[in-house]
Amino acid sequence: MVVFPNELGIIVCAPALVGGDRRPLAIVHGMEGALPGLQLAWTLSKKEDFIALPHRDEWVATDRTDNGFPFLCNDDKTRPVTITGWENPNGLAAGSPPYLEVHGSLHLDAAGIAAAADVLAAVGEGARAFWGHATPFNAAIEISRQTLDPVRKPGVPPRGLPALRFPDYIRAPEIPHNLGWLNYWSAAAARAIGFPDPARDAELLSRSRRTPTGGWVVQLTDAPLDLENPAHLDALNRAYERFPEIGGRSTP
Repeated sequence: MVVFPNELGIIVCAPALVGGDRRPLAIVHGMEGALPGLQLAWTLSKKEDFIALPHRDEWVATDRTDNGFPFLCNDDKTRPVTITGWENPNGLAAGSPPYLEVHGSLHLDAAGIAAAADVLAAVGEGARAFWGHATPFNAAIEISRQTLDPVRKPGVPPRGLPALRFPDYIRAPEIPHNLGWLNYWSAAAARAIGFPDPARDAELLSRSRRTPTGGWVVQLTDAPLDLENPAHLDALNRAYERFPEIGGRSTP
């Protein structure tokens, strides 16, 4: 996948595509509807030149390379927006089947930040995802370094964040592997981690919204997550402390 600077990265994890699955089109249409003026009507050549897609919907509906859907983007390299998906064969939890991994990006400017929660909700709902998040690129890199294993990936998590476990230690695919700035939790994911508890989650609920299917988009900080900001780092640590199921930390 193409990575751009100043990116708000979106990842959602959902059941694998089957047969004539219409979820890829729902994801694309939902993302366009959530960001005013967006048209995901191009892809990129190997030289990263724009290729117009006059039959975009047909292509998305029929191209199942890697049992996912093709890379799409707008036609503005100064404010790029992208989306694509593929099947991950490894499973989200111990003994679970392959799943659809959707990756997108928004430009981290005022318009992208304002639309980010709506875009994440649209992608999560369109994919019928278990969970997902939208996180600025720099913070996402550090969060990815939390996932460790004494043999397979030894090390120490950055910035005093808790160590997260590999998916084969996670008991169910509904349990998120990590946190981000904006978090999409399906109704099943919210139940699995115990959200919301009105007595404990008042602050998070003040920055949360329900989705049409009963899930949640939960925002950790008012501004995009910046781990150089002590208040943001504290908010991330408090969220991990509140939800020990995330990242398999409650599993013996």
